[in-house]
Amino acid sequence: MKNQGFEASYYANTANQSIRFPSLKGDHETDVCIIGGGYTGLSAALHLSEKGYRVTLLEAHRVGSGASGRNGGQLCQGHNMGHAELSKKVGKQHADLLWEMSVESVELVKHLIQQHQIDCDLKAGVLHVAAKNSHVEDIQQAVDYKRNTLGYQKVQYLTKQDVSEALGTPHFHGGELYEDGAHIHPYNFALGLAKAAHENGVQLFEQSDVIHYQSGDQPRVKTPKGTVKANYLLFACNGYLDKLHPQAAKKIMPINNFILATEPLPEAIYNKINPKDYAIADSKFVVNYFRLSADKRLLWGGGENYRSRFPKDIASFVKKHMLEVYPELTHTKIDFSWGGTLAITLNRMPYFAHQEKNVFIAQGYSGHGVALATLAGKLMAEAVSGTAERFNVFSNVPCANFPGGTLLRWPGLVAGMLYYSLRDRFS
Repeated sequence: MKNQGFEASYYANTANQSIRFPSLKGDHETDVCIIGGGYTGLSAALHLSEKGYRVTLLEAHRVGSGASGRNGGQLCQGHNMGHAELSKKVGKQHADLLWEMSVESVELVKHLIQQHQIDCDLKAGVLHVAAKNSHVEDIQQAVDYKRNTLGYQKVQYLTKQDVSEALGTPHFHGGELYEDGAHIHPYNFALGLAKAAHENGVQLFEQSDVIHYQSGDQPRVKTPKGTVKANYLLFACNGYLDKLHPQAAKKIMPINNFILATEPLPEAIYNKINPKDYAIADSKFVVNYFRLSADKRLLWGGGENYRSRFPKDIASFVKKHMLEVYPELTHTKIDFSWGGTLAITLNRMPYFAHQEKNVFIAQGYSGHGVALATLAGKLMAEAVSGTAERFNVFSNVPCANFPGGTLLRWPGLVAGMLYYSLRDRFS
C-alpha cells in the first residue's frame, strides 16, 4: 500500500499529464507576482494573462501539489455560513451577492474545464446527507430556504429511503441533493489550469520558495536563487502560508485532512454503492466525504488532525470511518492513502483582503476550496484591473484573528475540535 506523500496519492498516480516548470533564478520584473500555485494562484494567473498582464507565479514545490491536488474534488453551491446568518452579519443584499457568487464559482470551474478542454473526470451531483436523525430537520429547512427564499430550484430533499437507494446503505437519514453540484479529479484540474496559463504567457516557476517579500510601490519578492519585482503582489498560499505574511496568518488555522482510495471495486459492489455517481458529504462536524473514481475505486475522506505531522498509518486512520457506512468493504484492499493541509477561519468563511494599494490576499476556504478558490483567482484579477467591487463583497465579511494569533491558536482550536468530534460520536 502506498501512503503519506503527495507523490503516492491516487491523484498523483493518475495524473494525465506531466508538467514541469523551472525554478526561479536571477532577477525578474513583471506586472503581477503571485505566490502560490494552487487553484487561487493559477486561476488568478490565467485570468490576469487574459487581460493582458505580464504574470509571474512562484510555487514552493510543484503546481497543484498542495491542497489543490489532494482534496475531495467536490464543487457545491453555498458557504459554510448559511445565507440567513450571513444576512444578520452583513445585510441581506450583501448575503445575496455571496450566495450568487457561490453559484457562479461552480459554473466557473465547469466553464474553465470546457473552455480549456481540461480532462478531469467532471461528473454531476453533490449529495449532503444527514448523519443523524436529529440533523434531518435542518437539512429539510435548508432545502426549503434555498428553493423558497433564494429561488434556487436545483436542490431537492431526499428521504431516508431515497438516500438508502442512492447509496446502497441505510446509514443516513435524509439528504440535500445539489443537481448542479459536481465533482472532479482535482489534480488534473489544477494541471489543466497551469497548462492553460502557461500557454497564455504566464511565467510559472516551481521549487521557488518565497523566503521574504518587501512591499511598496513595486513589491519585491525573494527566493533562494532569485528575485521578482512587480507592480502587484498576490498571496495565494492558503494552508501553506506559514510565517510569510504574519498578519494574514492570524486569520487562518492550517489543519490536515486525509483520504484513501480502495482498489477497483468488483462490479456487484460498484453497482450497489452510489449507482448515480454522486459526490457525498455527511453532516458531521468532522465531515466524511466520498465518491467513486473514474476507474471504479471508492475515494473516502475522513478524519483530521491539527499537528505538523500526518498519522503513521493514514489508511487505518480513515478506513474505520468508511467501514461504519460500508462494512462490506472490510476486506477491500486500500491502494492509496494520503493527506493534505487546508486552512480554516474562525467563521469558516474565506478571508479576502486588499492590503496596501497593490497587495491582495485570498485564503481560508475552510473545505470549499475547489470552487471558491478558483473564483477567488478571478476576483483577484478583476481587482488588479481596477474593478474591485466583487472582491470586496468577500473582503467586507468580518474575519477575526484566532485568539492568541499564530502562537497560541493551536491549543484552543484542538480543544474546540475535540469537543465537536465527541458530539459527532455521542450526541
